[in-house]
Amino acid sequence: MRTSAAALLAVVLVLCGPAFAGDDDRAGRIGVIGRAQVETQPDFASVEIGVQTKGGTPAAALDAASSAAKGIIATAKELGVPDSDIGTSSVTLQPVNRQIRQPDGSFHEQADGYAASNRVVVRLGDMPRLGELMRRALDAGSNRIDGVSFGLRDPGKVQADVQVAAMKDARAQAERLADAAGVKLGPALSIASPPRAENTRPAPYAAMARSVAKDRAAVPVEAGTIETSAEVEAVFAIRP
Repeated sequence: MRTSAAALLAVVLVLCGPAFAGDDDRAGRIGVIGRAQVETQPDFASVEIGVQTKGGTPAAALDAASSAAKGIIATAKELGVPDSDIGTSSVTLQPVNRQIRQPDGSFHEQADGYAASNRVVVRLGDMPRLGELMRRALDAGSNRIDGVSFGLRDPGKVQADVQVAAMKDARAQAERLADAAGVKLGPALSIASPPRAENTRPAPYAAMARSVAKDRAAVPVEAGTIETSAEVEAVFAIRP
């Protein structure tokens, strides 16, 4: 069964006749949902690089982890990362036990020194050098890379631009519906814009990290893009 264009328009067009004297809604309304999205290249990468060490004493374990962490920080600074984009995320120190098997087949735990860790978060604006940073951090003594993420330093501006585009899409939809119904579109009566989350996905043009070391390969990393979307629910008046 076919549905006529007029029936479809009836879903979004509410043409209210005068029910009571002074009824402000008798001109009718058009309700639409405008949508927009944009893909933006991230302007920084964040990576957590750390080291786990073991020593016979608490001081030995912690000193080894601290030495490697200093190497990670020095490497980041050599690549031009400012102090404000380098931060320690965690420092841990704890005793370590190991299981000893007894002649009767049972096990018991025995003290086996201390384990320490130190993790540093680096935010890098020069993303093509991210792979180089990770490779050189390993050479400086790190043995953990716990995650890489990409972001925007001013996501609010991007979100605001997308919301404006979504509102323009809402008005364009309303204008098309009003024209199809043979009525004139009036001003917006209500606007609701729920926030939408950002998602990162790979892009074919994402830059690959390049290595400048002579005998060490940089870690390949794709930056991808940040997808920002917005929806605007808008209700417009119909001019009498």
